[in-house]
Amino acid sequence: MAHAPQASTAELCAQLAGLLLAQQHKLATAESCTGGLIAAACTDLAGSSDWFERGFVTYSNAAKSTMLGVDPALIAAHGAVSERVARAMAEGALRHALAQVSVAVTGIAGPGGGSAEKPVGTVWLAWGLPSGIHAEVQHFAGDRAAVRAATVQRALARLVELLRPAPRA
Repeated sequence: MAHAPQASTAELCAQLAGLLLAQQHKLATAESCTGGLIAAACTDLAGSSDWFERGFVTYSNAAKSTMLGVDPALIAAHGAVSERVARAMAEGALRHALAQVSVAVTGIAGPGGGSAEKPVGTVWLAWGLPSGIHAEVQHFAGDRAAVRAATVQRALARLVELLRPAPRA
């Protein structure tokens, strides 16, 4: 079976806009390794002020704590690049924004900073929805730009999947 071609970032943002508008939801982003690239992709779309509420760029651990309310003890225990911290970032974005949906990313874009347990390209993503928090880890290949671009793509694509209504049986 042939796979459908991957949607471009602009196409994903357009799909996301339609879903958020239809559900009367607004989006907040909480970004570490992408440094605001998800928010930038969303706000590249004209009319995004109707569905994009705000973006938090929380690159440092202190920013994760002060801007999103992530417990410093959580970061100390699990590391900034962890499921627990990604989930806390997604929750914090919802608590600190006038939004019903959030996406959070924290990872190691490289070229340095990796370890045996968390090599360069390791990214935790989390999505906050009215139904709860969803999270996953990805291991992206390539240089810093490739890891960051793949993170933006996955963050948006999975959010579109999560927001899309379930098919009727």
